[in-house]
Parts: sequence; structure tokens; C-alpha cells
Amino acid sequence: MTPETQFGAVLPSAPAHPSDEDFLRALGVRVRELRSRRGMTRKMMAQESDVSERHLAQLELGDGNVSIVLLRRIATALNVSLADLFGAEGSASSDAKRSILDLLDRLPEQQLSAVAARLTKQFGATPKDRHSRIALIGLRGAGKSTLGVKLAQAVKAPFIELDREIAKEAGMDLSEIFSLYGQSGYRRIEQRVLERILREYPRAVLSVGGGVVSEKETYDRLLASCFTVWVKANPEDYMARVMAQGDFRAMAENDEAMEDLRHILEAREPFYRKADLHLDTSGESAELSFLKLRKALQSEIE
Repeated sequence: MTPETQFGAVLPSAPAHPSDEDFLRALGVRVRELRSRRGMTRKMMAQESDVSERHLAQLELGDGNVSIVLLRRIATALNVSLADLFGAEGSASSDAKRSILDLLDRLPEQQLSAVAARLTKQFGATPKDRHSRIALIGLRGAGKSTLGVKLAQAVKAPFIELDREIAKEAGMDLSEIFSLYGQSGYRRIEQRVLERILREYPRAVLSVGGGVVSEKETYDRLLASCFTVWVKANPEDYMARVMAQGDFRAMAENDEAMEDLRHILEAREPFYRKADLHLDTSGESAELSFLKLRKALQSEIE
């Protein structure tokens, strides 16, 4: 008699486990996804994690049987837990959300409005509060700063560049922050500075670095507290505009740089899409993009 039919009962068989090849392939995809979402090149992650580019390339291709020590270094460089590398991101918060949803399902319909009002009062900004702050998000080269300055002048509100505030708070430029504290240290300062700005400025136009989407808590706070606009462009325009600003590190003819940019866009797009408004500036002058932005905002909030 087999274990499955012991005592006359049919017992469920053990769940099939993925093969080692499938596991390594999924791990590689996850690492590359997290790296791209944070805007890190493989070289940057190699330097921050002290893991060779060759090892990282093998890992991302699903060929690397990397040790747990190296995985720990990679997780630290990405500012995630080891569990996050294996696709378990947010399991605790998911359980909490499920409990809340179960509770809401059991409430009578007439009580839901009262619950929503209490939650908004305690944890969220009102629509009026959100609309008094406009945050422009997206990659460098999209036109956030140019449009932000024009918009702030038009609505007579302060214009704040989050990156500059971060540099002032730390007392050093952004490259030094990344060099001394790494990606995770920068994100902690970013979160602290954002909280200060939200306290100090009930009305403002913000330009926010594109990597803010890599930290869920910080990005969720931004979405809850500001009317967000995703300013986007095609990869060729990003490259051309960054070079026009005098940064020739990301050369348009550099296939690797363009490939990295495409991967970053692909990884971040689902998060950018959470913004209230999407503005495509591809192939447009700053003046035309600004007119589109004002018209869209007037339709949405003004």
C-alpha cells in the first residue's frame, strides 16, 4: 500500500518543486528587475556589492550558482532583503492588506463611507491637499526641471528640486552621497527630505528623481500627498537631452548605455503609471510641452 492510499484515503502528493535551472533563471530575472528599477548599471552594482561583473552577468542569465554570502551582498547593494530576491517582496504587508480587505467585506455598506473618511483623515491627504502640491516624476532628460520652473511661476508656488534638497541636507553632492553611503543610504536621505518638504510646503511644485519608485514606502507617500505627473519621453530623447546638459557619459551611440536605459524604463514603467497624469514630451519643445501640461492640469485639478 502506498502512502497516498494508506488507511483507504487518498492523500495529496507533495507539490512539485521547480528545477534548479528554473530556480536560477527566476532568481536572475528578479535580480535584473530590481537592479533596473533602481537605475543601477551592472558595473555600479558590482562596485557596491563587491561582486564581480562576471558573477553578476552569470547570475542574471540564470547560469550562476552564486553563494549565499554573495547573494547577501547583492541584496544589501539593492537595499532589499534576501527574501525579496526570491520574489517574496511585501509578503507581510500583503497579509495585512488581506486582513483589512476581509474586515471591509464584513462591514455593512452604510458604514463604508464612515470608514473611508476616518482612514483619509488619519492616514491620507485630502484631494485639496494633494492638488496643492504637484510632483513631476520620471527619468532625467524628460523635462521635469524645465517644466517645473515654468509651472511654479504660473501657479505662483515654490519650485523644489528634491535632488538639490538632498544634497543640501547631506552637505555634499549626489555623487559623494552614493560613493559614501551607496544606493540604500541615498534612499534613506531621500525619504527623510521628502517628509520634511511635505511638512514645510503646503503648496509647491516638486521635481523628483526617477529612482523614487524603487522605494515603495517613499513612493507611496509621494502618491498620497501630491498630484503626480509622469513626464516621459522616448529613449533617444532622454539621451539627447542629457548630452545637451553636458553629460557625455551616456553617449547616444553607446549600445550598452541605451540598453541599460531601455531596461530601466521597462522595469519602472508599471510604477510610473501610478501617477495621476502622464505627459509625453517626445520630440516636443519645452513651450509646447508646457502648454500641454497646463491644459491637462486645468482639466484635472484647476
